[in-house]
Amino acid sequence: MERVNEKDLAYRQGASGPKYLFRGPLYEWGLIRLLPGQGLGPHYHERVAETFYFWKGTPLMIVEGVEHRVVEGDAFRLQAKERHDIRNDTAEPVQLLFIKAPYLPEDKVSC
Repeated sequence: MERVNEKDLAYRQGASGPKYLFRGPLYEWGLIRLLPGQGLGPHYHERVAETFYFWKGTPLMIVEGVEHRVVEGDAFRLQAKERHDIRNDTAEPVQLLFIKAPYLPEDKVSC
């Protein structure tokens, strides 16, 4: 068994960015906080599928060039090689959960 508390972990950029709760051996998952004007940056994964669940905020989810306005409670499941980005073009912070599997931390291609 492994137990963590997200309050004990830091976001990559201090007040925002990803925060990994579990990394490996089979998957990784964590939280992302995007402040107004921030985004993930367009990318895809060669072999990793990724799921996002949005519990706060209404950013743009861009998948294969198509923009989707997020509604709180939305979940998106992306297959490997689907190009995606999340842009917080709103005035409020965005919070979401992500799950990536299989665990291949180097499997990210920026585009």
